[in-house]
Amino acid sequence: MDNAKFIKINPADNVAVAIANLSKGETLNVEGNNVTLLEDVPAGHKFTLQDVKTGENLIKYGYPIGHAKTDLPKGSWAYDENIKTNLAGTLEYTWQPQQVSLEDTDRKLTFNGYKRANGEVGIRNEIWIVPTVGCVNGIADNIITEFKKQLGEEPQVDAIEAFKHNYGCSQLGDDHESTKKILRDIVLHPNAGGVLVLGLGCENNQPDVFEKFLGDYDKSRIKFLITQNVEDEVSEGVRILNELYAQAKQDKRETVPLSELRVGLKCGGSDGFSGITANPLLGVFSDFLVAQGGTTILTEVPEMFGAETILMNRCETKELFDKTVFLINDFKEYFLSHGEPVGENPSPGNKAGGISTLEDKALGCTQKCGKSYVKDVLMYGERLKTKGLNLLSAPGNDLVAATALGAAGCQMVLFTTGRGTPFGSFVPTMKISTNTPLYQKKGNWIDFNAGQLLQGKTMDQLKEEFIQYIISVANGEKVNHEKHDSHAMAIFKRGVTL
Repeated sequence: MDNAKFIKINPADNVAVAIANLSKGETLNVEGNNVTLLEDVPAGHKFTLQDVKTGENLIKYGYPIGHAKTDLPKGSWAYDENIKTNLAGTLEYTWQPQQVSLEDTDRKLTFNGYKRANGEVGIRNEIWIVPTVGCVNGIADNIITEFKKQLGEEPQVDAIEAFKHNYGCSQLGDDHESTKKILRDIVLHPNAGGVLVLGLGCENNQPDVFEKFLGDYDKSRIKFLITQNVEDEVSEGVRILNELYAQAKQDKRETVPLSELRVGLKCGGSDGFSGITANPLLGVFSDFLVAQGGTTILTEVPEMFGAETILMNRCETKELFDKTVFLINDFKEYFLSHGEPVGENPSPGNKAGGISTLEDKALGCTQKCGKSYVKDVLMYGERLKTKGLNLLSAPGNDLVAATALGAAGCQMVLFTTGRGTPFGSFVPTMKISTNTPLYQKKGNWIDFNAGQLLQGKTMDQLKEEFIQYIISVANGEKVNHEKHDSHAMAIFKRGVTL
């Protein structure tokens, strides 16, 4: 990409995207087609390259992103007020498998991680408190505060955190099972050198039942405390943290192949540049990591609507295609069961940034997973079983989706954004800006600038920088939210609360 004022993404497109703010009356030459703008067009937004009649599709990324609500003469600003989604209810799909060939080869790269007893590898060595129920969230904070007060040294682990949530009781059916699964997955995560599972005693998520739910776990690294069973829960919690800390601080990083890296792919606060810079960068990285034998996961199922067939046709088997069809239609039925339209997206911030419809958003969103074969499809709360590109059932909500990616086994999440966000999940959550102004304005939020692609840097050049940065983070370099000690988690709720 160069410093031009606009970009036409695909030869089939009948819109182009403004890279800079464009003014009414400007005449632009788009591949030999002179286009005079009929109104101002903000950066990241679209303008028409030909007359588009009412009801005709607007084409971006080579695919329809919705239809015109009114006649849009050549040079019109095309945005959410004059474009309407084509999405409706559930659909029937036909598998049309595509052949996939990745250009990258295994470069035998490594990182320095923590080998755990079960063979998994962590990129952090942290001490965690995981409540079985939200009632003990405050106790978890008190235990950590007292532990740090008594420690007498700078902690020799990467972090000491409590991952608080509102659930574990007053839930039924699938919601209760989802809570158990996500909490189990966090407790077993390899980024933890030690975990205190903190229970109350009377909750639905009974600690003894939850302990069995963990399966065969490392009892020297995972300890339980039921607060109703002890006189002083804070002092008992501090005692257990001391045991876990004494062991975890002895852990050392070891050299492991890059194939052990498992990365979640996420976007939020997207803008019109997300599908042009940051998401394609994640796509080429995803293909690179898969070629090294590593693993990536794409989620945010509602933000696949309108681009789902691209993923379906890259499923390696018919069984995976069928699972992906269920993944999509199950989420659509969830929307419809609540009386909500499946195309009720994008957000106000997305629209302000130049994304007009859910198809527009989805075609940019799905670029994060490159062009690899889909190797497995996971339901919410399931853990990784297969290396390569995986799809995961979770909503688009930033914290819920990022938590689901970490719970599935990702050691870090790559998060692209055009508007910016400060949050961090329970695993390192790297923020990649779609544009340079955001990177310059929010240097305390943003970790890497993909906006360089709009300023003359090639994708190959930026890809190499990105690979090295990710390896440095895997080796222990903290991303911004870790520096600010901002960690959180959230669990998906679909049903009733008692």
